[in-house]
Amino acid sequence: MTVRKDSKGRILRRGESQRKNGRYCFKYVDARGKTRSVYSWTLTTHDLTPKGKKASPCLRALEHEIQRDLLDKVAPNNMTVYELASRYTETKTAVKQSTRAAYKTILNFLATDEFGSRRICGVTSLDAKEWLINLQKIHGKRYSTIHSIRGVLRPAFQLAEENSLIRRNPFYFELATILTNDMVTRKALATNQERRFLAFVEGDEHFHRYRDAIYILLNTGLRISEFCGLTVEDLDFKNGSIRVNKQLQRTSNMRYYIERPKTESGIRYVPMTQAVTECYRSILAQRLKPSSEPVVDGVSGFLFLDKNEMPRVALHWEKYFHHAIEKHNRIYKDELPKITTHVCRHPFCSKMARRGMNPAKLKCIMGHSDINVTFNTYTHLDFDDVREDMLKIGCKGRSTL
Repeated sequence: MTVRKDSKGRILRRGESQRKNGRYCFKYVDARGKTRSVYSWTLTTHDLTPKGKKASPCLRALEHEIQRDLLDKVAPNNMTVYELASRYTETKTAVKQSTRAAYKTILNFLATDEFGSRRICGVTSLDAKEWLINLQKIHGKRYSTIHSIRGVLRPAFQLAEENSLIRRNPFYFELATILTNDMVTRKALATNQERRFLAFVEGDEHFHRYRDAIYILLNTGLRISEFCGLTVEDLDFKNGSIRVNKQLQRTSNMRYYIERPKTESGIRYVPMTQAVTECYRSILAQRLKPSSEPVVDGVSGFLFLDKNEMPRVALHWEKYFHHAIEKHNRIYKDELPKITTHVCRHPFCSKMARRGMNPAKLKCIMGHSDINVTFNTYTHLDFDDVREDMLKIGCKGRSTL
């Protein structure tokens, strides 16, 4: 076996070499079977860094660290935050298309952000916190956006820890402890605002065509993607029910697809009131028969089609709502607040809660898997609501004590 030596006559160990420019190199195979290399201008701690070169740990010190990590089955300092996030999202094979699109957005951000190129072994909890704080304070990222980014990185680093790629998860902390939550609490429409909105839409020469659909969204609690996914066969006028078992989605590149509801509880039957029944009958009566029924993942008979004879999606309705509110506020001094298709779920849920609907039944109608979501997010009961109930309960006076 040939004994290899450096320029100073010192014997080089297995994996060590010295380049013509004097720089030392150590090659090794990491825990995943990939060949890696580290470099240094010095071999031992006794060597001086050549003039004009950047000082760094000596090669033998780097080797010691690598060997220690390999012995502990911890990944050497080579995998980046972006690579870890990519590997983590690749393991999430059962997620919905919309979730996968969100992953892609986050990965695109990490690919360009400096933090994404950092090596995971060198990221501390302080580093993670400072980065997230800077995203909000310096780069102006919203709390919800940062929450989504952390929602990928925290489990990604947890996976790395569980697989002994790192020793500790640097993202294992509560986001609310370091950031200001700038998320605006959703506020339900007041009853008079809901009535004014419907009255305006019904009386407008352009927007009156959307009145029935808007009334349905305000009085069924359907998610907009569930509403868009409804077909003629989902309406049971005999039993007065709406079958909800799918969502219609469309990607940014205009590809339509069918998705299961948000949760298993999302598969449900929603009762139709007489008014909602009349709206659906009116919609079916006005529905134009297309030259060829569009089919999305085997589903056809969608209630609403656009000018291209394709199913209308959430974006269509968001625009209708936006333009209707915009027009109303141009005409009337008493302006309406921003109303979105999702906001429509809130007044419905609140109305049902005010009228004393059983919480478990309301949860089923809303399609929630957790009853806390129903009440913490959607039942916007204010002081007047609470006072009204307390007065009713206490109406018998002190004699009942």
